[in-house]
Amino acid sequence: MQNILLDYGDTKMPISLPNTAKIVRFGTDYTDPPHVEPRDATLRALKKPLGFPPLSELGGPDKKVVIGFPDRVKGGGHPKAHRRVAIPLIVEELKKGGTRMENITLLCCMGLHRKNTLEEWYGYLGKEIVDQFYPDRLINHDAESEDLCNFGTDKYDNVVQCNKLMAEADLPIVVGHCSGNPYGGYSGGYKMIVTGLSGWRSIASHHCPKTMHREDWLGASPDSRMRHQFKSIGQAMEKAMGKNFFAVDAVLGQFGDVLDVQAGELEAVEKATWPLAEKRTNVGLNMEEPADILVMGLPRNFHYGPGMGSNPILMSLAIGVQLSRCWHAFRKGGVIIAAAICDGWFNPHWFPSYEETYETLQNYTSVTDFLASPDVNRIATDYDYRFQYSNYYKYHPYHAMSMLSGGSVPHKWCSRVIMVGAKSPRYARGMGYTPVNTFEEALIMAEEITGKKSRILCTPECFSGGAAVHLHTKKND
Repeated sequence: MQNILLDYGDTKMPISLPNTAKIVRFGTDYTDPPHVEPRDATLRALKKPLGFPPLSELGGPDKKVVIGFPDRVKGGGHPKAHRRVAIPLIVEELKKGGTRMENITLLCCMGLHRKNTLEEWYGYLGKEIVDQFYPDRLINHDAESEDLCNFGTDKYDNVVQCNKLMAEADLPIVVGHCSGNPYGGYSGGYKMIVTGLSGWRSIASHHCPKTMHREDWLGASPDSRMRHQFKSIGQAMEKAMGKNFFAVDAVLGQFGDVLDVQAGELEAVEKATWPLAEKRTNVGLNMEEPADILVMGLPRNFHYGPGMGSNPILMSLAIGVQLSRCWHAFRKGGVIIAAAICDGWFNPHWFPSYEETYETLQNYTSVTDFLASPDVNRIATDYDYRFQYSNYYKYHPYHAMSMLSGGSVPHKWCSRVIMVGAKSPRYARGMGYTPVNTFEEALIMAEEITGKKSRILCTPECFSGGAAVHLHTKKND
């Protein structure tokens, strides 16, 4: 037997798995491609951008420039983190072309996430660059702003919206992270602007069952409907603005280390960064057949913030996205076993709308029915929740709906989700899971469905061990 420690709330849950189980870990089953020196790689990219002249030629004394960057959720805050290195270099290149500092604004592209505080910006951008721009020219995007640009719909009938400051800039620049993501394959590229700079109605065009319950959403493919929507909305934004975004994207490794940097037009940058991101992200396992049982553990705190392993809606999203990452190494109709503290702490300080969303969900037979109901619009447009998002560093109320879309995916493709160690089992049952007390019980229950000789795949640190990868039975599966 193999003794494993699963993430579980604020601690670990010890479990035992058969020697035949596949345990996936960084450093054992996969490693990063070689890292590069971030400053050198960024300067090389800025000197020879794809489809654009260098920034030193694009800038000018009267040019209004906006530099958009991802929020605290992705990318890390270590000294060599991409945005921390890239933003000062972009500013210096602009100044070489005569751009005045007072004409440059930094914009946190957090979409429906909570706005970032000054302390958080200090943490992941660095004090030196923050103090040059704060408070007047370092701001958060506001998806509820009255002056949000509404550009109609695109060819897929997606709503197209954009931050007005960015849309009206003479030179719109975005700093992105290209790393594995269950939402359309990779972060960065068009995903960066479409999710970071729009309003909830635009995000609802793709963070919804119509897109996320398609089979092509699973496996985190960049050729999915969701990724095509990102590109379509992004290009519609550029067409309406009358200009293209200048992107500076880095391919990131397991712990936010920079593997490469490319700059220029978004579509060209995607084509230039995706091959290396594919090499880093898609991991072929020594498995001839897909697993029957997928085992994972959920810490209380991970990327969206405190409460992901206890807030039942966020907890469900975590399980759904890990299913997506493992889809090419896990069979349809298999069973998921997840260890989670699931104690019903919604963290109302960050996620004020989530408890009402959960309780309202209980009035419906399925998540899909709930998300098609008038209650979604009622909660998403609630004045108090929207006011808290815009003014008090809270998540937007539609964020909960987008999480439910991804969190309900396992019920469509799996036979059962078994939750081990839930402190308040009613919340597990409320999300459609089967709560049990011990892992041994869970494994017996799973094997009653999948068979005694079931193939087991375990990803014990998929949420606490850095940027998760996409698993395949074979490298080219």
